[in-house]
Amino acid sequence: MQKLKLRQMLEEFFKEDIGWGDLTSQAVFNEDHQCEAVITAKEDGLFAGAMVIKEGFRLINETIAVDLRKKDGEPVEKGDVIAYLKGPAASLLTGERVVLNLIQRMSGIATLTNQSVIRLNDPSISICDTRKTTPGLRMLEKYAVKTGGGTNHRFGLDGGVMIKDNHIAACGSILKAVEKARAACGHMVMIEVEIESEKELMDAIEAGADIIMFDNCPPETVKAFADMTPAGMITEASGGISFENLPAYRGTGVDCISLGYLTHSAKSLDFSMNVDLKNEAGLER
Repeated sequence: MQKLKLRQMLEEFFKEDIGWGDLTSQAVFNEDHQCEAVITAKEDGLFAGAMVIKEGFRLINETIAVDLRKKDGEPVEKGDVIAYLKGPAASLLTGERVVLNLIQRMSGIATLTNQSVIRLNDPSISICDTRKTTPGLRMLEKYAVKTGGGTNHRFGLDGGVMIKDNHIAACGSILKAVEKARAACGHMVMIEVEIESEKELMDAIEAGADIIMFDNCPPETVKAFADMTPAGMITEASGGISFENLPAYRGTGVDCISLGYLTHSAKSLDFSMNVDLKNEAGLER
């Protein structure tokens, strides 16, 4: 995760939430009021977002001490401590909501990704994400997918060529579309072609596509198409694949399965932040 980009994102998120100031914290606490706080998990799952906690509170007030007790990718159970914090009470409470919102979202995606990898149970096939991410959160959500054991598809439209049905229809053929893309982008850019039929598969192979996506194909068709694809061409299955039917794609021979639900349907993992009255972290008062 790119730290400078993260800081820029956090700045915007804090500006949205804080506005002209945290009226409650500023009214209740003076600048010298120090306290300790603890972030805990309220349900089981996989944690993601350690850098968000560190950079988020540091951005709010650089004097806040952060003692992380969980690393990204580690399992958490209800009641587990994620981090202990110490600093000005007003600053801790001002930063609380934004930080919790982000780590909850990221941990939910990491958890669902991990569950999907386990459910597929096929080490030869990579689980990857799509561009179906929350606007503004793509870097964090794709990082969460990797934390959960998945891999990343392209980050944006500039991350590679993906020739879909509308491109092919407008261009006239798969061969013409691939030829134009290759000439325009050069040898450093990968070209993926989306296909749905055997004829389109043969056209994509003839055109020399780097990656061939089998779109909205049932498992038996995916396996047949994967067997027909020459070695060296990357194969991908996508479309119509859910958490429920994912095991049916085990052993189909594709290199990866891209799943939109990893990011557009993940349930956030619940966390809370509370004042640490017992000073359980042993932080110096």
